Amino acid sequence: MAPQHPNPEPAEPATLWERIERPAKAPRTTLSHASIAAAAVEMADAEGLEAVSMRKLSGHLGVTTMALYRYVTGKDELFELMLDTAFAGRPPAAPAPGWRGAMRAHAERSRTTALRHPWILELTATQVVTLTPNVVAEIDAALGAFTAAGLDADTAMAAVQAVRAYIRGALADEIGQRELMKRQNWSDGDDLRHAYGPRMNWLMETGRYPAYRDYTKTARRKDDFAWRYDFGLDCVLDGLAARLGI
Repeated sequence: MAPQHPNPEPAEPATLWERIERPAKAPRTTLSHASIAAAAVEMADAEGLEAVSMRKLSGHLGVTTMALYRYVTGKDELFELMLDTAFAGRPPAAPAPGWRGAMRAHAERSRTTALRHPWILELTATQVVTLTPNVVAEIDAALGAFTAAGLDADTAMAAVQAVRAYIRGALADEIGQRELMKRQNWSDGDDLRHAYGPRMNWLMETGRYPAYRDYTKTARRKDDFAWRYDFGLDCVLDGLAARLGI
């Protein structure tokens, strides 16, 4: 009697990116992964991430919702496509000397992309799957800059994460303020300060916040987001250089 073999484990379903790279079958519609992603990005840019749903997207594209499911299994894969498409649209990396130049270029591209697609920060903060080809390529380039400087794999990844944590935090503050101003139809920082003036005046007049009060009276770069971003980045990079001796 032939030996009994246990049932084989069911094969893992192919990921979105594996399916995209398979040879294409004859198209059933004029849809493609690229056209779906472009339309979803357009919707999110105009109305925010909450405006993107399979139903609304199918209406935007003029197809049935079921037609979308031939390309993505649901909203999670749609978000992956959107994220990868946004990263694909980043400005090309200019030649930059050394790890520091590479990380400055990475930070500049990150800010440009986030200002163009503010929903990226929300998406990367709430979605577990951010392993898309263009996202991984960006991290790979950053890792390579540190390993080329002589860091071991663990230290290189920790350094990349430190820089990216600063980038996310700084951009969250900037984009949060920009989105608030957009919702309120405020044109500049003066409009924002005028709106919050009574609250700020009361807080400062309590005398409990002397350093903040001095800032409100003497600061000259309150609305210079780019300067603040670059200054903070330099502090992080200076700290890495001093700590790691690179």
